[in-house]
Amino acid sequence: MADAGYLTIGKVVKRLQERYPDLSVSKVRYLEDEGLLDPARTPSGYRLYSQRDIRRLEKVLYLQKNRFLPLSVIKEELEREDQGLPATDVVPETALRLPPEDEEVANKLHPIDRMPELVGTSVSFVRQLSEAGVIQLHRSPHGRDLVDGHDFPLIRVCDELRHFGIEPRNLRQYVMAANREAGMFEQALVIYAKKGGGVELEATEENRERFDAAFSRMLSLTTSVRNELITRRVRESFKDMGA
Repeated sequence: MADAGYLTIGKVVKRLQERYPDLSVSKVRYLEDEGLLDPARTPSGYRLYSQRDIRRLEKVLYLQKNRFLPLSVIKEELEREDQGLPATDVVPETALRLPPEDEEVANKLHPIDRMPELVGTSVSFVRQLSEAGVIQLHRSPHGRDLVDGHDFPLIRVCDELRHFGIEPRNLRQYVMAANREAGMFEQALVIYAKKGGGVELEATEENRERFDAAFSRMLSLTTSVRNELITRRVRESFKDMGA
């Protein structure tokens, strides 16, 4: 079977690591445990991946990295594909995570006076976001205000919101809500580890991946609840206005 285009799990990981540096044997096994992959096995139990299995794995990794989809949604998409159904165009709310910045840019602190050049926004707007608590400025040894490169995508989104009349001061409620909800999620993950998911608290790569998947699903569910409640309230307001 290995001579007919099948690869061992180690060779699969080596082939794909150039595009997905974080890929590991344990992650591939985890995706298999979650039902996204089903490779063939030798009589002695070794996994053998066909070209179809590899393409399927690549699709999972692509949807995770580029569309930020949780595994539960990716699994649904793969099941639709297996049944010959067309893929859905609907991207769940958790897929609307901000796109990552270039790694070299993200991992640095940048002088605030370079924001017009680097992000396309004014220095005063970035300061307003800092005052609202949306981002946090850092201070250099020479007293200069610095912006974390990881905040660039968030700054751009907040800048776009200004076109709808939503200013940094209006975002304070989201900062306060995020602080409250972070504690709720932390507590929920502890409960999931001890009871719900049966995941030990040992800091292994597999457990981190399980926690990431659980956290993504919780975000998806709570975002759905939040969006539905806001949508209902806004629609009720427009009805009251006779719209």
